[in-house]
Amino acid sequence: MPLALLALAIGAFGIGTTEFVIMGLLPDVAADFQVSIPTAGFLVTGYALGVVLGAPLMTFLGTRVTRKSMLMVLMGLFIVGNVVSALAPVFGVMLAGRVIASLAHGAFFGIGSVVAADLVAPAKKAGAIAMMFTGLTVANVVGVPLGTFVGQNFGWRLTFLVVAALGVLGLLGVAKLIPEQPKPEGVRIRHELAAFRNVQVLLAMAMTVLGFGGVFAAITYITPMMTETAGYATSSVTWLLVLFGLGMVGGNLLGGKFADRRLMPMLYVSLGALATVLALFTLTAHNKIAAAITIVLIGGLGFATVPPLQKRVLDQAAGAPTLASAVNIGAFNLGNALSAWLGGIVIAAGLGYTAPNWVGAALAASALLLALLSGVLERRTVSPGRLVAGHSPEPAAAAVPGESVPTASAPISR
Repeated sequence: MPLALLALAIGAFGIGTTEFVIMGLLPDVAADFQVSIPTAGFLVTGYALGVVLGAPLMTFLGTRVTRKSMLMVLMGLFIVGNVVSALAPVFGVMLAGRVIASLAHGAFFGIGSVVAADLVAPAKKAGAIAMMFTGLTVANVVGVPLGTFVGQNFGWRLTFLVVAALGVLGLLGVAKLIPEQPKPEGVRIRHELAAFRNVQVLLAMAMTVLGFGGVFAAITYITPMMTETAGYATSSVTWLLVLFGLGMVGGNLLGGKFADRRLMPMLYVSLGALATVLALFTLTAHNKIAAAITIVLIGGLGFATVPPLQKRVLDQAAGAPTLASAVNIGAFNLGNALSAWLGGIVIAAGLGYTAPNWVGAALAASALLLALLSGVLERRTVSPGRLVAGHSPEPAAAAVPGESVPTASAPISR
């Protein structure tokens, strides 16, 4: 794999750390600013909404520069946002810093996916995307626990300064290792938007929302579930999340490996298994060992869908993948927000702390149904490598100067 993928992975590590570490530091932040825990929770919600809105916005703004230049701008935003958060004198300023940092999230992973895919041969594109996302998964194993430890023992502000330093390292890596590409010519925005007329792109994004939402329906409420139902001590939840992170790392790498061989079958298996495991979690959550094993499986199966879904969007967006790729990253966060809301509803209805697992199973099963529908539609083709999907192929979009087509081989041959 090219060394340039390391720069993308470092950036992903920093972004993953700043996204999730706040969950372990909410009580400290709330106490420092003298706000309630629910109010401090806006730091999580604000970040997620920033990702959803920032992905298309920052991608639009980046249409006039090279992808390398835009990645550097995004890492700059990430650094500024974390420094603002670390030095914030009042809660509102910290919230603004979180939003600034989140604006870089979706576009970085979206543009980074396109860059990673362009760095390798067609048969290794999903693996390259997975290598970039490894930074995000490792953040949950190393960055988040360490960041939480530093914040709880030396002050949460130091955690965000350290994360900003990671951003500087990522910025230097992008500047040094990512190869220069010529600036695309022509009106790219129109062609980027054209990708959303492809029903397969929309189906892939819906699978992202529902499939990843299934994971976070359970994980969002993992603390009360494990302490009240499984009988774990509160201090043990951090290590359970480390297990979840290890599952994410393994699933991400396996998903990238097998998606390069058989993308759609990989989605069928991972989504079907994820729905089954989430349903079983309502039972295994009552036993400590079984619960720990299930958490690893949820992390693994959930992230086994990430490289194939991201590559699916790149494949189907044809010659204009950048915006679609970035919006799909926003779809992951939309899934997080949707599932957390639905999980909260069933808990509030008195159905217990394991009830969100049924919500997750239903969401994952819905994603599987969409994957099966996508596979059926894909077989209705008029020519190799191009699917009808309810409209005719658009050669104009594929011929945009300076745009690379993520898959040189026909995606329907999997």
